[in-house]
Amino acid sequence: MAGNSRKPKSNSARHRGAATIADIAREAGVSKMTVSRVLSAPLTVREETRERVVRIIAELHYTPNRSARMLSGARQLRFGLLHNNPRSSYIMDFLMGAIEQASLMDVQLIARGCRLGEDDAAMLNSLIGSGIDAIILTPPLCDSPVLLDLVRGCDLPGLLVSTDAGETTISSIFIDETAAAREMTEHLLALGHRRIGFIAGEPALAASHARQAGFVAALDAAGVALDPALVAQGDFTYRTGLDAADRLLTLPERPTAILASNDDMAAAAVMTARRLGLDVPAQLSVCGFDDSWIATATYPELTTIRQPIAEMATRGVMLLAELAQVLDDGDRTARHVMMPHELIVRGSATSVPEPERP
Repeated sequence: MAGNSRKPKSNSARHRGAATIADIAREAGVSKMTVSRVLSAPLTVREETRERVVRIIAELHYTPNRSARMLSGARQLRFGLLHNNPRSSYIMDFLMGAIEQASLMDVQLIARGCRLGEDDAAMLNSLIGSGIDAIILTPPLCDSPVLLDLVRGCDLPGLLVSTDAGETTISSIFIDETAAAREMTEHLLALGHRRIGFIAGEPALAASHARQAGFVAALDAAGVALDPALVAQGDFTYRTGLDAADRLLTLPERPTAILASNDDMAAAAVMTARRLGLDVPAQLSVCGFDDSWIATATYPELTTIRQPIAEMATRGVMLLAELAQVLDDGDRTARHVMMPHELIVRGSATSVPEPERP
């Protein structure tokens, strides 16, 4: 043969089979112990280091070696996650983030759907009885007094998602809902809108009231009187968004802008405007809240408030892993984490339209 055309072998994990903790440590420039801590107790690792290790874990498609874990005596954690509306774009985004992080940490995540006020308590009791190590309550279940009492009474770490609600005995992860809604309303006011419609969210959820409070506070600060006719009730579903937007847009004096309490209802408002022959944003500005997947799946794409849903899911699973471990040492201290929000300006909102000429 004239020569060997094969490429030399590479020691890089990117060119070999399944990656190991040693591969990740070498690529990240950290010790194997640090990688292990990122996988088992991530909040004990500095954020910058943790993010670098997590990025390389994803790049190398690392999956935990469960056999090695069992031989070391480590127990696999099992988390229960209760949700109310699987069609909600927010819940879908949160679930995907939680599943990804749980898989990364070799945590078994058991997700169950239920109906608020109907079978939710029975479903939560079933999860608790199955031997889970922690429970996640997503909105609006996170504000159910019945479910909160059950979590307090089961001696398991709990995590409330998207609510602070003055809760001190159960951990929570959330954004400043009032400040975020106020910021969005101020954006519309700066565009010249004074007749702004508001689609409220699920009444049972504390975040709904906080968002409406932020809306009202911004109007008050700008000296704009609140017209009760411009507030329509929804429950965070696309269907109620259609109904609420229809009521607002068929008023004798319709609003020039609508702020919906989530992206699903904002997308429904865009659809309703189109059905009524209104151009968005030339004749009607529409803004949402959450920056879930539907915000960029509708046209025009929604101006919205971004709460880092996937990051909240990731951080929440990490936090519960920490809480489940310290619980064995008798530490039942709740942790409350406020995540940052951001105003995202896209094509669904613009300056108030000029008055139509007769």
